[in-house]
Amino acid sequence: MFTLFQKPGRLARGDTVAIISPSKGLPNRFPSVYNLGRRNLEDRFGLVVKEYSTAKADSDFLRWNPRKRAEDVNNAFADDEVKAIFATIGGDESMRILPYLNGQVIKGNPKILMGYSDITTLLTYCAQLGLVSFHGPMIMAGFSQLQALPTAFSDHIAEILFEARETYSFKPYDQYSDGYPDWAKESSLGKVKEPRKGGGWNWLQGSTSARGRLFGGCIEVLEFLKGTDYWPKPDFWNGKILFLETSEEKPSPLYVERCLRNYGIQGVFERITGLLFGRARDYSDLEKKQLDEIILSVVAKEFSRPDLPIVSNMDFGHTDPQIILPLGVLAEIDSQRKKFKLLEPPVV
Repeated sequence: MFTLFQKPGRLARGDTVAIISPSKGLPNRFPSVYNLGRRNLEDRFGLVVKEYSTAKADSDFLRWNPRKRAEDVNNAFADDEVKAIFATIGGDESMRILPYLNGQVIKGNPKILMGYSDITTLLTYCAQLGLVSFHGPMIMAGFSQLQALPTAFSDHIAEILFEARETYSFKPYDQYSDGYPDWAKESSLGKVKEPRKGGGWNWLQGSTSARGRLFGGCIEVLEFLKGTDYWPKPDFWNGKILFLETSEEKPSPLYVERCLRNYGIQGVFERITGLLFGRARDYSDLEKKQLDEIILSVVAKEFSRPDLPIVSNMDFGHTDPQIILPLGVLAEIDSQRKKFKLLEPPVV
């Protein structure tokens, strides 16, 4: 039930890491935001950055050259010098690089790959190869804002990527921000929008502990993959804890409802052991309440899983600061004690 995934080596100060742009080319448009994120990666974590050709390439070039973006992914995995791969930013069509990825090379060289949003396509690809990957901050969205975020965030990054703890307990952050000020204004460099009280996680249902291997990402990006050869086969879902989050485009609660029905029709809710939802960015309190009600209505009532542990309003995805979720790692949702933790180290 809990098939083992290959884990990458942990990071250490002085390691070389790759920066690539497998989706959109925003570093070319907002170089100050990118450069600050790179410096923070170097200064805070002591890493040596190796920029690949797509890192700062023009957006139009990247859009019309998916093969080149895939080439950087392949080369970064093949590069013995590189210990981790960080995405600069997301976008909306990284799925176009999937036909050009070299699965043999990627699977043969497990290493840290981290991003979120449109990078969900790459994380999903790696998960189906049996590799652990990391749903977490990117260079321009997370690392660039380190100084504006609590030190608990940078500590968390170090704990997940640089340490190999036997178990790891996640905790809610006290505050969160819905995105960033206008990147076109230099005055907004490295800043986040006005912080709001976190409010904790919402334990919607479940009365026992559930274990499973983490899998998931941005719900809209996963929709792009449905019906393609890159969508997981039915057996893949067995024993998974599924996590989903919404993007800055703010899909409506109704949109999420329809997406969830699709998972239900596929039989996913019969196979998974738990469901986690990230805090929905730019949702009002009323919309968050509506979302919780929809999740329960679809999962518990329409698809008869009132026993499935479900937690919402969690700190991952498109709000800051976020927790890093390692796909493929065994985790536990303890509904009684309201605890969520990893049961094994995500790195070795």
